[in-house]
Amino acid sequence: MTRGLYTAYTGMRNEQKRLDVISNNLANSATVGYKEESVCSRAFADLLAIKIRDGSEEYIDRPVGIMNPGVKIGETYMDWGQGSLRETGNPYDLAIEGDGFFTMRVTDKNGNSTIKYTRCGTLKRTYDGFIVDVDGNHLQGSGGDIQVPADAKDIVIKNDGSIFADGVLVDKILLTDFEDYNYLKLYGENMFDAVDGFVTKPSTAMIEQGYTEQSNVNVISEMVTMITITRAYEAGQKMIRTQDSLLDASVNQIGKV
Repeated sequence: MTRGLYTAYTGMRNEQKRLDVISNNLANSATVGYKEESVCSRAFADLLAIKIRDGSEEYIDRPVGIMNPGVKIGETYMDWGQGSLRETGNPYDLAIEGDGFFTMRVTDKNGNSTIKYTRCGTLKRTYDGFIVDVDGNHLQGSGGDIQVPADAKDIVIKNDGSIFADGVLVDKILLTDFEDYNYLKLYGENMFDAVDGFVTKPSTAMIEQGYTEQSNVNVISEMVTMITITRAYEAGQKMIRTQDSLLDASVNQIGKV
């Protein structure tokens, strides 16, 4: 019966993890460039069974498996599907259509700079002409930090990332793609770090000027899944109450006999 308590507990813990992930998805459903996360459950190991009264061989009372009760939490994985594009009219807002990431130089509070990757193209131009995101991180081009003339009147960004200021080519946006997205680790809400072992490849994506890529979270689907998780969690609670009643009967009733 204590195994029943453990099985119910692991099931409830797994549903709590799934609920945390879905809650985070819903909270970021309006975050530009956000990618939906999901969590999976690991498969059961072989169940324990005692082989008895089996006419196929001489009677041997032996285990034929191992005991591993309960559900196991698997891994959290990312849905890299394309989000919808929304027109903003801001010439510095950019969206990627296809595979790849904007390359950003991020500076921490200690002044250390590192390269991060993002699908969020909500950008602006500083007074000295640098193109940065809302946190001041610099968009990278073929020559490093992208800078356009501060007095430029007309900024045009082509689908291949080429930037023209008043008709003059000044730089080209650096898009980075990866052979395996499993080597990307989430940094903040919509940025990613490349971990050891990553391999880059050229991106064939197009850049759309005046658009932003919205999150790929399906709010209706997430709400339906949340209801399913709630029902499964309640079932785990009922199982624990049932196991508690059985244990109470075993200790206080059968034990008196």
